[in-house]
Amino acid sequence: MQISIFVPQYGTIEGITPAFRTFHTANEFLTFFGKKPIFHIEYVGLHEYVHANSGEYTIKTNRLLSEVIKTDLLIIPPTFGDIDEGIRANADAIPYFKTLHQAGAAVASLCVGAFLLAETGLLKGKKCSTHWAYVNEFREKYPDIEIEDGTIITAHDRIYSSGGANSLWNLILYLVEKYSDRETAIMVSKYFALDIGRNSQSQFSMFKCQRNHNFTDIQKVQDFIEEHYHDKITVEDLANLINVGRRTFERRFKDATSNTPIEYIQRVRIEAAKKYFEASRKNVSEVMFQVGYTDTKAFRDIFKKITGLSPIEYRNNFAKVGNELTSKEH
Repeated sequence: MQISIFVPQYGTIEGITPAFRTFHTANEFLTFFGKKPIFHIEYVGLHEYVHANSGEYTIKTNRLLSEVIKTDLLIIPPTFGDIDEGIRANADAIPYFKTLHQAGAAVASLCVGAFLLAETGLLKGKKCSTHWAYVNEFREKYPDIEIEDGTIITAHDRIYSSGGANSLWNLILYLVEKYSDRETAIMVSKYFALDIGRNSQSQFSMFKCQRNHNFTDIQKVQDFIEEHYHDKITVEDLANLINVGRRTFERRFKDATSNTPIEYIQRVRIEAAKKYFEASRKNVSEVMFQVGYTDTKAFRDIFKKITGLSPIEYRNNFAKVGNELTSKEH
């Protein structure tokens, strides 16, 4: 099986090399199990030598991208820094990505490599994953693509994409299993100490309050929510704050922030709860009341929906004093 790993301009060694190393390691385990190695891996690029990490590393490609007529799997790693600059620097690669997919290649983007993949038009009308911090930027740039916020892996019609940062390893493991077998993928996951079962990046995301719009009245509402999230807030209260009807307010707020007012309040409250768990010894009930909830079940359900973890699991994973705390709450 031919695997071509694109080496992007403005790439990072941390985003480029994992797929190369993982598929080579999978070959080694296949050999260990008495099977034939099946992966032929190569680096391809627009140039023979490509600088990575602002010139700290130089990667020699095995072939120019223009020389690749056919491959089984094309992997697009992330660029680093300004997204638009990364797209411009790799613009000449976009037609080749599209041509290879049309010739039968599966295509997989890693992290914000999804932006390069989106430029091909292959994702139009399909679903995609990317780093949680770039979801809003991706959604604005490519409104005809359904971005899956928080998802680790998205697969659709021989097109694969991963969530942010280390989530790329989960997609690579998925592809190892898909093209070899479960046993090999498990051995690779153990070798690299990876969680093969992780399916969400939500626990690592931070709510950025979605203020990249120019509606001052909506920003006024956002300010109010972020200052009074611990109080009882109704949609009517927020609509009255800017003197519009409820339906008009809800529509305008969703258009500006990509969240309904209720969703926005929930996310602000859960973000506050996460910070309490990370930095204090407060138990679940204390934090729940601190951020404006009075119903334990509702708080836990919303917390898990947004973060992928229960409040106790989150606290135990991320609290500075987590090891000193017990897990007796229910």
